[in-house]
This record gives sequence, structure tokens and C-alpha cells, in this order.
Amino acid sequence: MSVELFFQYIVAGITYGIIYAIVAIGFNIIYNTTGIINFAQGEFVMLGSMIAISLTPYMPLLLAIILAVIITMLIGALIEILFIRWLDSPSVLRMIIITIGLSILIREVALAIWGENVRALPYFTGNEVSSISFGGVHISPQVLWVIGVCTVMVLILQAFFKFTMVGRQMRACAANREAARLCGINAKNMVTLSFMLSAGIGAVAGCVVSPITYSQYNMGTGLAIKGFTVAILGGLGNSMAAVVAGLLLGTIESFSIWIMPTAYKDAISISILLLILFLRPGGLFGSKEEMTLKEF
Repeated sequence: MSVELFFQYIVAGITYGIIYAIVAIGFNIIYNTTGIINFAQGEFVMLGSMIAISLTPYMPLLLAIILAVIITMLIGALIEILFIRWLDSPSVLRMIIITIGLSILIREVALAIWGENVRALPYFTGNEVSSISFGGVHISPQVLWVIGVCTVMVLILQAFFKFTMVGRQMRACAANREAARLCGINAKNMVTLSFMLSAGIGAVAGCVVSPITYSQYNMGTGLAIKGFTVAILGGLGNSMAAVVAGLLLGTIESFSIWIMPTAYKDAISISILLLILFLRPGGLFGSKEEMTLKEF
């Protein structure tokens, strides 16, 4: 393998790894606040990109993306209010079944609205043939947008949870919801906000990756599997660890095509997920006590 090809794989791994990490962080935001594993998370990524694509012919790209993110956040809130809020101490299995059902429902509605056609947002800068060269490594400008936007989102989320009052209230609900209620925090509103935040970051990720990965009604399923794998790999609930785990998975997938056909790339994440669940259920950065196989 040449040095140029090696670094080309690294860049591809970082790009896809950050995407997976953003989806995993969406899982973690909802899990930390509610204990729910939302398997419809990948559909938020799909909705963000598809809505933005539909709005682009009628308005500037930036405005279309902003509106798509807002609409997706409202859909996330609606899902929580209609399907989650009224449940009284549901079991983990029940919530998994509900969120999988919601994923299927959203996907079928998307199929009815947009059909099976593959679509894409225009490149934010340049086009599909333009690239930036660093020592023989060719990088699409959109890749820099993906890395930059997703990195900024992670930093903003960290600051939000650490320094803002609402972020602290969400962390309080994650630590002990009953104690948070006794302190006057509206736990139900915090849960709704967690769904909105999760949907919003998923929509932003879907918009920035759409020009290079393209968008289709069924793209959410694969992203949900990859995101869940990264969330488990980093330790469910640990968002910073999810970034490291996402980069790790993305890099492994990128280099895998050097030794095996591309068709087997998706099998790698499933294999890693199974290995982690069997050998270290708490993830690489968590303890076994934090999550056991029995919880699944």
C-alpha cells in the first residue's frame, strides 16, 4: 500500500467515523435523559437531508438546511409526545419494539413522499470533481465541511450540557429523574427536549453528508446500526467516547476494503457490535456494570 493510499483511507475513515459518532451521540442524548434506546435515530438523519433537498429549489441552501433542521426537531418532539410520553415505566424491550416500529413507520412515510429515487444536496463549496490535495491525498471540500460542522456540533453540545441551565437540568434528569422532579425540574419537558436535540443534530449531519453519500428513504437503517455500534463501543451514554469509537469504526471500515470486497464492509460493524456485547457489554470506555447483556 502506498503512503498516499494509506492517508486516503485515513481521511475516508475519519469522515465516516464522525458521521457514525454524531448518530451515536443522538442515541446517547436520549438514553441519558430517558434510558430509552431510540432505534429511529437514523431516520432523523434521513429526514433532515430529504427535507432540505425538497426545500432547496425554492430557497437558498442555508435557509433550506435551517428549516429542515427545525422541521426535523419538531418531528422528534411530536414522536416523543405521541408515542413516548404517555407510557408509564415501560420496559426496555417494549421501548426497543416501539422505536423500531417508529423507524419503519417513518421510512414508509418517506417512501410515499419521496419515492425510491436517490437524491443529494448540492456541494456547499466546489463540486463532485473539485478536490484539495495534501501531499498526494485528494480531499473533497465537502469532507472538510463534514469534519468541521460535526466537530463544532460536538463542542457546542459539550458546552450546552456543561455550562447552560437547561443542559444541567437534562443531566440532573439523567442522574436521577425523581430527585430532579423534587427540585422543580419538569422531567417530561426535558425528555421532549432530548428528542428535539437528538433529531436536530441528526438532521444537521444528514444535510452535510448528503452531497457525498447521497440520500434515500431507507438510508436511516444502516446509519442506526452503525451509530448504535459506536454508542455501544464507546460505552452507552458516553458521548465523548462515542467520538473516539466512531473514528475507530470508520477507520476499520475504510481499511477493510483493502483486504475484502466492499460488499462486506457493513458486516464489520455488526461483527464488532456482537463482539462488544459478548465480551465487554459496557463498551471500551465503560464498565461492565454500566450495561449488561441482561438489559437487552
